[in-house]
Amino acid sequence: MAVGLGPMSTLHPVPGFELGIASAGIKRPGRKDIVVMRCAEGSSVAGVFTTNAFCAAPVTLARKRFLGPVRYLLTNTGNANAGTGEPGLAAATRVCARLAELAGVPENAVLPYSTGVIGEPLPVEKIEAALPAALANLSVDNWADAAAGIMTTDTLPKGASRQFQHDGVTVTVTGISKGAGMIKPNMATMLGYIATDAKVAQAVLQDLLRDAANKSFNRITIDGDTSTNDCCMLVATGQAALPEITAASGALFAALKQAVLEVSMELAQAIVRDGEGATKFVTVQVNGGATHQECLDVGYAVSHSPLIKTALFASDPNWGRILAAVGRAGVPDLDVSLIDVYLDDVCIASRGGRAASYTEDQGAKVMAQEEITIRIDLGRGTCSETIWTTDLSHEYVKINAEYRT
Repeated sequence: MAVGLGPMSTLHPVPGFELGIASAGIKRPGRKDIVVMRCAEGSSVAGVFTTNAFCAAPVTLARKRFLGPVRYLLTNTGNANAGTGEPGLAAATRVCARLAELAGVPENAVLPYSTGVIGEPLPVEKIEAALPAALANLSVDNWADAAAGIMTTDTLPKGASRQFQHDGVTVTVTGISKGAGMIKPNMATMLGYIATDAKVAQAVLQDLLRDAANKSFNRITIDGDTSTNDCCMLVATGQAALPEITAASGALFAALKQAVLEVSMELAQAIVRDGEGATKFVTVQVNGGATHQECLDVGYAVSHSPLIKTALFASDPNWGRILAAVGRAGVPDLDVSLIDVYLDDVCIASRGGRAASYTEDQGAKVMAQEEITIRIDLGRGTCSETIWTTDLSHEYVKINAEYRT
């Protein structure tokens, strides 16, 4: 039921970054559920991680190691290794140690990532048994297969790629992500991996990823639930024949920043378009705020409202639900007489009540679309924020009610 999400476009190989896929049969026999990624020696690595206090064991380990000499990223699906305590941390450490042994690198050069059911022991033996095949499969051309390999309830793989020229040298940025439910990232997405062949100092790369995540992955929500396993990684292999980027300035940095943002935005919006049971892709745009935070507060109040989300599913222009959400967003001293609310370009509410020009037919026509913009002008200042979300359908309830069966 993915909304406007078709086959992936070409995912350009990134020199110095290889991906290998194998089957461990964690949840289903034969399913490709292990992805190994190899970074060229000397690569810079940046990461953003979930702020959920019950973060998964692999998050704890990856967060400790990513500033070191990273060589391999190891992802499994079908098991989140979250809510597993010390045994879960020991299991994550063990699979990393086995991959390090097979690859001939230090143990702390391997970062783990997991996604799937929370609270179940990680099937270490199955993962270890699949590692040789994943290593044998390593190739710079395996981005599309890896995008499929990290999926859980996703219906389609998600990837994006950009290239640009600088001083006659082609620079590539390619990424993949997964996520369809338990989506209200508080740093990044469920799982996301982006690589570039530019050479970038780690501190600059970290700021670049944080900024890109805040404008993309941190602006999407499907159900308001922040996962225990959220991670997004940005790897710079340094294989392009260009000087190292050591500061957030200059033409090369600006071009790289734009490419990373475009890839991040495309991946983030693909997650929303593939939201569990989604039939609508909804942009919630809040303008005229006194601060960015109050714009976000209003945007999320609208995006998380089950009443608004079910009205979207029914294509019902029940605009009173939008006003109610705006009013309870907690904005101090909110003057509702200054607020205008639109469905696409149709003004539905103005000066605290129904717009004089509005008709139910106008609203119904917009709500029948697969892609809808809800625009709210607060009339308080110059700040704006945009959030992307979905409707709430019968299928979402069914998927999550039957997730473990």
